Amino acid sequence: MFRKAAVPTVSNGSYFQGQANGKLSSMDSGQPAQEGRVVLKKKVTLLRGISIIIGTIIGAGIFISPKGILKNTGSVGMSLTVWTVCGILSLFGALCYAELGTCIRKSGGHYTYILEAFGPLPAFVRVWVELLIIRPAATAVISLAFGRYILEPFFMQCEIPELAIKLITAVGITLVMVLNSTSVSWSARIQMFLTFCKLVAILIIVVPGVIQLIKGETQNFKNAFAGNDASVMGLPLAFYSGMYAYSGWFYLNFVTEEVENPEKNIPLAICISMIIVTVGYVLTNVAYFTTISAGELLLSKAVAVTFAERLMGNFSLAVPVFVALSCFGSMNGGIFAVSRMFFVASREGHLPEILSMIHVRKHTPLPAVIVLHPLTMIMLFNGDLYSLLNFLSFARWLFIGLVVAGLIYLRYKHPDMPRPFKVPLFIPALFSFTCLFMVALSLYADPVNTGIGFAITLTGVPAYYLFIVWDNKPKWFRKLLGK
Repeated sequence: MFRKAAVPTVSNGSYFQGQANGKLSSMDSGQPAQEGRVVLKKKVTLLRGISIIIGTIIGAGIFISPKGILKNTGSVGMSLTVWTVCGILSLFGALCYAELGTCIRKSGGHYTYILEAFGPLPAFVRVWVELLIIRPAATAVISLAFGRYILEPFFMQCEIPELAIKLITAVGITLVMVLNSTSVSWSARIQMFLTFCKLVAILIIVVPGVIQLIKGETQNFKNAFAGNDASVMGLPLAFYSGMYAYSGWFYLNFVTEEVENPEKNIPLAICISMIIVTVGYVLTNVAYFTTISAGELLLSKAVAVTFAERLMGNFSLAVPVFVALSCFGSMNGGIFAVSRMFFVASREGHLPEILSMIHVRKHTPLPAVIVLHPLTMIMLFNGDLYSLLNFLSFARWLFIGLVVAGLIYLRYKHPDMPRPFKVPLFIPALFSFTCLFMVALSLYADPVNTGIGFAITLTGVPAYYLFIVWDNKPKWFRKLLGK
């Protein structure tokens, strides 16, 4: 079921693709195609790459609750500053991933880069935590937001039943899984459509906000930096919230092998996407403050809905629908990308072999997609989702910081590795320091929940030695694993 882990594939300053169980080798391996060999096709164009990044970054947060940053900064001016700085920092991280994606042309994102830089143990721990808890819990949370807001127009006068939300959420999750199992092209096309819907939703907020500014509605921007002073702990927590809102810029690197002309399209898609998202986020928050005061924003459960009700009348009913579509796009983009991480981890011997199989006609990594379905359903109906995400939110930034630190290490270890796109060294240094600072902050601010998350992450170490390293397993244990 589990196989011996493959060794990292960077050697002598050049990049060679890893083995793919003898059959499913990477698409850029340079080896002649074997007759009848099934591979993932290069169907991710520049436009589709942009839609994957934007469509996954923009979820429900910018429409529902941007108040976390305002609460921790204490003023309108500082909150807008944090939104801008977090966008720039996220762009720095995205540029680092652009370099990694062009010099290591293999799918898998975080997992692949950690494997190449630091070896199989930390890479296994990363994919272990992602498969068991992070991805199922994250998918369930964004899916619940989809279920709640798709039902909102039908329950305007009463509370939405929790069972109804979970049932429609289960339908949405299943639909996304089926879509990603059926066709790469169709999942990419639908992602493009949903990304268009997200941008329309942002314009629905930004354009009235600009009109309000032209009319002179600037009272909430007077003395913008006056207000409650941000505490020493509050400001870093505001950055933590902001970086979480921008997270998703790394998902194109999960599907590198399926990107057309990756040396050109990956950096272009990342830069274009991050500029659009950053400008959109900042302008959306400016638009909110043209109509809603800082105090009112902190009291609102869904800021975009409050904003729309004040300016658009009956048209405000469309806002929950756009929020639901935005959540569906995040679900689709996340599953499309992360399934490739599981596919590559299986190919490298870190997950069961079946997850590296490709549907012979549809050319989709079907087992790697559907493996998430039962785990996500368990989280949806039984798990304390938000606690799980709190436990493990630090793990995301720990491993992202490790990946970017790995870029610096590879610069030193393999200076002659081909790098079609190269960022100045201060960018990965600054970004990795920021990630590790946020991890240290979470340990200090919430030692109990973060400690639990750290303990859950560490379970990947004995699992690695049990499933990967231990060769002489007894027969009963092999039967249990399905061998």
